Amino acid sequence: MSLEKALNASMPGIPECLAAGYVDMSTGMLLAVKTVDSHPAEVLDLVAAATADMFQGTNVSAIERMFKRSRGLPDDGHHYFQEMIVNSDNLVHMFLRGKKHDNHALIFVCRNTANIGMIISKSRLALPTIEAAL
Repeated sequence: MSLEKALNASMPGIPECLAAGYVDMSTGMLLAVKTVDSHPAEVLDLVAAATADMFQGTNVSAIERMFKRSRGLPDDGHHYFQEMIVNSDNLVHMFLRGKKHDNHALIFVCRNTANIGMIISKSRLALPTIEAAL
């Protein structure tokens, strides 16, 4: 199954899902996207770059290094930040770091009327299937 088809197939399982995307954070590129509305390419490119910044930006990376140092752990490239939820005026944005590919991130955008616990659990369930499509 292609990545686009995997995203498309996952969306009905995510409560009130309006969009799904898959980002390669090492390049900042959006590898696949599926939305119910059309969006300008510039907006989608910014979402991909912002996702990379959120998970691997300078300050986030510094925090992760400090956590490791304070715990006496080696700086082995492991990332502490695995998931992030961003609530906007009308939407919930769920960001999940890949498990097989930790430089990739899956994004689901849902209406803010959806049950956030269900968004989280259903997003986590969708991740392995989407990663398998690579």
